[in-house]
Amino acid sequence: MSEHLYRLSAFSSDPAGGNPAGVWIGNELPDTKTMQSIAAEVGYSETAFIAPASGAIRTIRYYSPLAEVNFCGHATIATAVMLGRLGGTGTYQLDTLVGRVPVKVQAVDGQIQAALTSVEPAHKPVAEHLVDEVLALLQWPSDALDLTIPPVLAYGGVWHLILAVNSQYRLSQLDYDFEKLKSLMLREGLTTLQLVFREHRDLFHSRNPFPVGGVVEDPATAAAAAALGGYLRDAKLIDVPGKFLIKQGEAMGRLSLLQVEVPKQGGIVVSGTAVEIAN
Repeated sequence: MSEHLYRLSAFSSDPAGGNPAGVWIGNELPDTKTMQSIAAEVGYSETAFIAPASGAIRTIRYYSPLAEVNFCGHATIATAVMLGRLGGTGTYQLDTLVGRVPVKVQAVDGQIQAALTSVEPAHKPVAEHLVDEVLALLQWPSDALDLTIPPVLAYGGVWHLILAVNSQYRLSQLDYDFEKLKSLMLREGLTTLQLVFREHRDLFHSRNPFPVGGVVEDPATAAAAAALGGYLRDAKLIDVPGKFLIKQGEAMGRLSLLQVEVPKQGGIVVSGTAVEIAN
């Protein structure tokens, strides 16, 4: 095998659902200019580049249509499912810019599923003025927030601002100035906003604006899911070990199902399946 570009949709068994990702596999990574060009041509929120094509440890890089991204969870799941199809089940070790990410690939009920274990999550306080600035751009009032899950900056490979709202209706109202939010997120070093509504203890609904990657909204964001799981654990807002489900992409008509496992310590496990998209 020299090189091949695959297209898969992660966190869904339906090509019309989930979050599409490009998966380029070859013996050597292309140069950065070529990877950026391929990602722009593919046009998905991220394309992953993996080399070598075989071996115990592989290098992976991620590009949005606009720029390189340090880590991307849904493209990792798509990659692992594709590696499972090509090379069989097992655990694949992927070297990312933020550290090594193991991904366990197994067959479940006739489907190949992948479970990534994130790097060590982290969170830090967010300034009130930044929350107010983001709320203004989202055209949401401050009383829309669910303060049982306070706003926070959280990390699961990249940084996200987590805002929990108190109704699913509010989450459905997403309209923002693309360029202004993009500028704010670039200024603050944010990859997405993790906007969530907690329906009950084990079920979250999520939307993730991603203007820094050139798209209005991401239909599945596993890095943000890992960041959320780490924050809930460290802030003692969830019983551990524990599990919960995130439904994302619903408002886009691209339902994604992200299973999140939160151990007592260490990386957060995010799992799902992926399906190839016909060219």
